[in-house]
Amino acid sequence: MVRHIVVDADACPVKAEIEQAAKPFGTQVVLVASFDHKMNESPGVKVVQVDRSDQSVDLYIANHIRSGDILVTQDFGLAALGLAKGAICLTNRGQEYTDSSIDYLLERRHASAKLRRSGKHTKGPKPFTEEDRKNFLHGLTKLLKYLQEIEKE
Repeated sequence: MVRHIVVDADACPVKAEIEQAAKPFGTQVVLVASFDHKMNESPGVKVVQVDRSDQSVDLYIANHIRSGDILVTQDFGLAALGLAKGAICLTNRGQEYTDSSIDYLLERRHASAKLRRSGKHTKGPKPFTEEDRKNFLHGLTKLLKYLQEIEKE
């Protein structure tokens, strides 16, 4: 049973799409961000604000995420923690992190960090597009429908 959609909300570009997808399913959205970001609660949306230190949002989420929750994050390390706790983890572009993909992503992040420390330039993420936004909304809605169907069985 999906209890919450937990969002690493500091830099999340799809907060509105998450709220839009969650509403018809009655799924609670929890936006977690530092006090530097102004966010407002609304029906079905809870806002949790934490101090602005580097890992405060990640620590809050890691301590509160539960099996069956959906976690939306760009952070591979946080996604790994969510997977370990039994959460379904999605990127801001709608791709699902899996146990098999997370190891590769963490390894690639480590290799890129090593290159940057040695003075090499690495590519960052592609610019976020309207197509990414639509793909995310479609993917999250499809996931919520699927989870609703299996809960009925």
